Amino acid sequence: MFAPRSMPWPLVALFTAGYLAPYLLPTTVGRLDAGLPLSAASAGAIGSALLLSSAAAGFLLASRVERIGARTLARLGLTLAFLGYGGAALTEVVPAVVVGALVGGFGSGTVTAVAASGIAALGAPPARTKPRAWGNDPHRVTTLGLLGVSALAGALYLTLPRLGPGHGQPLTAIALTALAVWPLTGRLSGRTAAARSSTGRGRLPRRRAGLLLAAAMLCWSLAQNSLWGVSGRIGLGQAHLTEVTVGAVFALALGAGLVGVLGAGALGPRMGRAVPIGVGTVLIAGCIALSASATDLPAFAAGEIAWNLLYPVVLSYVIGLAASLDPRGRWAVLVGSASSLGTAAGPLAGSVLGAWAGFPVMGEVLAVGLLGVAVPMTAVALRAGRRPLPVVEVAVETPAVPARRAYETAYPNSYASTSAR
Repeated sequence: MFAPRSMPWPLVALFTAGYLAPYLLPTTVGRLDAGLPLSAASAGAIGSALLLSSAAAGFLLASRVERIGARTLARLGLTLAFLGYGGAALTEVVPAVVVGALVGGFGSGTVTAVAASGIAALGAPPARTKPRAWGNDPHRVTTLGLLGVSALAGALYLTLPRLGPGHGQPLTAIALTALAVWPLTGRLSGRTAAARSSTGRGRLPRRRAGLLLAAAMLCWSLAQNSLWGVSGRIGLGQAHLTEVTVGAVFALALGAGLVGVLGAGALGPRMGRAVPIGVGTVLIAGCIALSASATDLPAFAAGEIAWNLLYPVVLSYVIGLAASLDPRGRWAVLVGSASSLGTAAGPLAGSVLGAWAGFPVMGEVLAVGLLGVAVPMTAVALRAGRRPLPVVEVAVETPAVPARRAYETAYPNSYASTSAR
């Protein structure tokens, strides 16, 4: 898709544009609630519908990127994102906003499918080429994408409050980002002769491992976002903190997420996949239990910040594992879409559990669930490490989804909406 030593900036840009909507979902949903005749639950439902639409695009297009062509699909996704989010930003008619969110979400999912497939393919250069250059290292390219979307989302979180209230500002920002990325799609490949002849019907390799990883990832993401969705309530109500203090904790957590992204890129494949995934998930479970049971600032801040530090590290290796199962990127897209399903359902699950048993018990339940999910994820990582692909070798991890969701907590009043980590 790119010259051996060229940095695939179009993939980095598509990664950023595709994941920006989930990153900004908390403030988007919070503004829908405040600016339109919607209840908090209804606004949260719109946010969940956006993520479900995005996940649907991933499931639908996972095996079709090569057949249709990366350039064509990327432009289609960017167009849908621009028209959907832009249209929703310009109207206050609730049904039109819902339609815009669905269209924009499908566009975001289409863009992320192209980015995930392209990044996964970087791990399989022709055998005759020299060792992979920095720009063609999938793990580092994804790290750049994570840094890009985290930095852009962070800048918007600081800027949007200064632009006044209303649901249009975050949606406009997402639409304009899609428009800005459009010129870079000219460097993507079109539909190739090989893709036309194969029609994309090749069987998925390692289907059992891939399905197990996708199912585990859905539960992993659901557990994470169940607590993220009510983190604001825990800080304000249970830990008895002010809104300013909670916001400061979430801002520090966002910074920790950036450090985690850099750490994942620096660590690379040195420890394999099983250790970062297994040990990292166990540590995250402890962070969730700590944060959910916090009754003061030190415990709440420690849980939230450590959580956001670890999340992108583990996520990058999980998606890298998915990419290693199929160098065409189909499992990377499918696992990412399964993660989006868990993300969409998380806030509702967290609210129900919290109301039924209280936040501390909810945190314990989620932590135990994560410990259980860590077992099959680690097993897949160990098995994949012993069984390299027969034709090509994916030497490094290829994260595809964005460890993207601490930012959602940057707005504590958006807990009813959350999704994106």
